[in-house]
Amino acid sequence: MRSTRPVLRGLIFLVVFTSLQALWGQARGTAVERLLIQHATVGSAVALIGLMTPQIRAHADGTRIRAAGGGLNILNGCEGVEVLFLLAAAFAAAPLPARRRWLGLASGIVFVFALNQARILALFYAYRSDRSLFDLLHGTAAPVILIALTAMFFLAWANDGRASRRPSDASAAA
Repeated sequence: MRSTRPVLRGLIFLVVFTSLQALWGQARGTAVERLLIQHATVGSAVALIGLMTPQIRAHADGTRIRAAGGGLNILNGCEGVEVLFLLAAAFAAAPLPARRRWLGLASGIVFVFALNQARILALFYAYRSDRSLFDLLHGTAAPVILIALTAMFFLAWANDGRASRRPSDASAAA
């Protein structure tokens, strides 16, 4: 039975990830997509730009961040949900107690959102100052960094959960 657990966990991961992707595909053009992209992602990014560099006077225009000197168009796929789906699938497949799993997922949603907002800000400022840097960040560096940091978040959360269930060295020696 023990040798089938990794296979079962892998199947759970694949089914959850694929299902979430399929559901997100069904949300194209709906109020759900507009809420996530236009309001949560673009609106938040514009607010952060306004706090960091108010002189730029960025504003939201649907899926676009507009500003003199250049802006961004946040398309489906730029809002970070695929990374969130990877994290959700990992939590679904992980051998964690339910409470720890749900707390990890809730914390992970905030973590992925914050990381993706940082990515969007980096892309916004890179596009305005150095288009070759934008291309590097957009096509290669930022997606890899987003996935790697999310994987590290998951591993830290999952390993901390296992560590708290293990007897400490002091109690094992007693």
